[in-house]
Amino acid sequence: MLLVIVVAVCALLVGLAANRFLRPRLLKEDDGTGMAVKDLVGPLLTLTVLLLAFVLVTANGSYGKAEVATRGEARALDQLVETADYAPPAQRDRIQADAVCYARAVRHREWAAMGDGHGSKAPSVWSADFRATFAQLQGQPVFGMLVSADNKRSEERDERLTQASASIPSAVLWFLLATLTVTVIALGICLPRRNNTAQVIVLCVITALLTTALCIIRDVDRPFGGIIDVKPTAIAEIEGQAHRDFLNDNPDGRLPCDDHGNRTNTGA
Repeated sequence: MLLVIVVAVCALLVGLAANRFLRPRLLKEDDGTGMAVKDLVGPLLTLTVLLLAFVLVTANGSYGKAEVATRGEARALDQLVETADYAPPAQRDRIQADAVCYARAVRHREWAAMGDGHGSKAPSVWSADFRATFAQLQGQPVFGMLVSADNKRSEERDERLTQASASIPSAVLWFLLATLTVTVIALGICLPRRNNTAQVIVLCVITALLTTALCIIRDVDRPFGGIIDVKPTAIAEIEGQAHRDFLNDNPDGRLPCDDHGNRTNTGA
């Protein structure tokens, strides 16, 4: 970082010194001629667009990983519920009930917390209950399959929580904002003073596009909050399937949680 700054400062100083001392010897033109402000705006605008494009790709990658992790967690939970059919009835009913409660806790409790870049302890209550039930099945063939499915669910949840936090540092966003500001001001300086209606309209459009790109970056970088967000659709579908399986196998059973995944005193 320090090396980059030093090199950039040295390059600027060398450029200014060359303009001051070397240029008059090489060119016989008047000292007042040379590059105007408008000649410098092109590279600045190009730099701004490239930076926005690069950061947008990074933010979009984080958003894509969040979607993949969400669907992967739902598939792992579904596999866990299906594998539970090979367990004895008591453990099968408990795993199915815990899966419903886990999905509810993720959808209602953890999803809202991820909008602020945090997780929730509510789903962990039911993942711990999974492991307590698995302990009763040690030595049986179904034990390994259940543990494998639960490990996959845990890995996907960890990835989902990782992507909930911003992947682009605040310093980068502030730098992009400063670059955008300087670019727009420089473009405004280059506009003609008269008969400039078309140029003003184009400048407004460019400003709007650059601002929109920065806002999209800010929004996409937090995939569980904002306008462009990942919905808990996949986990909601698995919740419904697990609940149907639970009721089919145990019509008189009661879930050990409420509609938001909070534990109640009612056992399965």
